[in-house]
Amino acid sequence: MKTHRFLALLGLMAGAAAAADRPVETFTTSAGEVTITPVHHASLVIQAAGKAIQVDPWSEGNYDGLPQADLILITDIHPDHLDKAEIAKLSKAGTHVIAPEAVARQVPGAEVLANGGTTHWGGWEIEAVPMYNLKRGPAPGKFYHDKGRGNGYVLSYGGKRFYIAGDTEGTPEMKALKNIDVAFVPMNLPYTMPPEEAAEAVRAFHPKVVYPYHYRGSDLKVFEKALAGSGVEVRIRNWYY
Repeated sequence: MKTHRFLALLGLMAGAAAAADRPVETFTTSAGEVTITPVHHASLVIQAAGKAIQVDPWSEGNYDGLPQADLILITDIHPDHLDKAEIAKLSKAGTHVIAPEAVARQVPGAEVLANGGTTHWGGWEIEAVPMYNLKRGPAPGKFYHDKGRGNGYVLSYGGKRFYIAGDTEGTPEMKALKNIDVAFVPMNLPYTMPPEEAAEAVRAFHPKVVYPYHYRGSDLKVFEKALAGSGVEVRIRNWYY
């Protein structure tokens, strides 16, 4: 029994240490500060005006010390984005969920937002951006992410625009984005794209700041080098504790 208690204590201490090491990114807007905390892989939490938005919550992440969600945004049906157990854990009375239709079928009460659609929640404007593969899939003629199934999101608050790309390659819709202040862009094979392609897409829509995320196994130095001299600030953070 003592051994079990000691191991449990070690687990709690490790979780607390990881939570303490998590970077918190702070952005100034005309409506007040926005903070963004990387959690794990494609999961992050956005906080502003005392409200918390959980994006793609996944039980592999460490949520110690993080708030339950006032809003949950889901990008896709894959289990590293749609984790119903973690959604339930982070939900409370009044938690709102926004998701594409394929996700909403599995999450009762979710608000459906289709590609190209816009909705509002609190002081946020939320736009759904297509996320999909152009050429990569499990077999010829098939894609890991079909166009129209999943959403990336552009969140606007206090004059700042935050782009969460989801699982995608460098699509025309991504490259056509305008006035993005902060972007979270994936790069892992075979499911999304390599760092070189991600950098090419980022050069096209030219956010002020870009964070590589959903990058397990990728060489982030390649991404950073490819954006050198572009005027885009690359911020590399640890999403895999």
